[in-house]
Amino acid sequence: MTDSQLVSEGEVSYARQAFAGKTVAIIGYGNQGRAHAQNLRDSGVSVRIGCSTESRGFAAAETDGFSPVDAVGAAAEADLVIAALPDTLHSKLIPPLLDAMRPSAVIGFLHGFSAHFGLVSLPKSRGAVLLAPKGPGTALRQRFLEGMGIPALLATADSSNAADAELLALGWADGIGCTRAGVVRTTFAAEAETDLFGEQAVLCGGLMGLIRAAYETLVQAGYPPLIAYMECAHEVKQIADLVCDRGLDGMLSAISPTARFGAVDAAPRIVDDALRERLKAMLTSVQDGSFAQRLASETAAGWPRTSGLRRELHASGVESAGREVRALLPWLRIPQGSSQ
Repeated sequence: MTDSQLVSEGEVSYARQAFAGKTVAIIGYGNQGRAHAQNLRDSGVSVRIGCSTESRGFAAAETDGFSPVDAVGAAAEADLVIAALPDTLHSKLIPPLLDAMRPSAVIGFLHGFSAHFGLVSLPKSRGAVLLAPKGPGTALRQRFLEGMGIPALLATADSSNAADAELLALGWADGIGCTRAGVVRTTFAAEAETDLFGEQAVLCGGLMGLIRAAYETLVQAGYPPLIAYMECAHEVKQIADLVCDRGLDGMLSAISPTARFGAVDAAPRIVDDALRERLKAMLTSVQDGSFAQRLASETAAGWPRTSGLRRELHASGVESAGREVRALLPWLRIPQGSSQ
């Protein structure tokens, strides 16, 4: 493991000059691709969009004022080719991009998964970089429009032109606004493994599982579903915002003494030695590649478990209660006549 390192303002300034006049191809126009494309364009960068005419991204790109072309055609024109594609499609779609790219062009990833776990093979002669903004594309775009940015992780693969590749990556980070917040150097391995672990343990798997278990505990004890949802799901964002803005200690200082005592009293009983061992096993499965193998098997089978979970959730009491709560929130109400 290597220590993380914050990119300096001097490095950003130098990279900004080196990035001037470069052409960027963004392959895919989903949540992240759209934000990167719009931010880069607004920063004066020449942007090409590559996606198939059948995709939803093609129409969205045209609506946003781009002239999308096929992915290979876009890649052939660019100095930096950003693969804004789902990880599970990389093994199929990235090799043709690599073949089409100029010898000096650099391939850019938003996540280290496919390169680190061998879904794609990167020749030593090809510069490859990773830029992973720590937030969804909507947040990346919104903060940019506000004159700010969100932090990002940056990594450079070992290649014959790694130094030049990193300059392009820093220019890319600057163009989407991440240097306004901070860019931290890391490795493909560290980004991929920590990201996969964090998604499972806390951000998605852990959070969703804890919300459902707590909600079901209250409902089974006879409490109204609406109140159970408010307490166990709706208020999560408010606490998460406090943690994001102030840290854990700052969050504790901002809540009531009763809530603070509840947190201190409950945490060691929820996060016990058995849970810590399960977390260690989860991390090991990421590090040794077994999680990647399970993901590949699930993808090949057509995502039956994830599709089944979404159907189950949609029909569940927790989602029904959630829809009722969200209907009470003025900022979520959709105006009459608008599309949903």
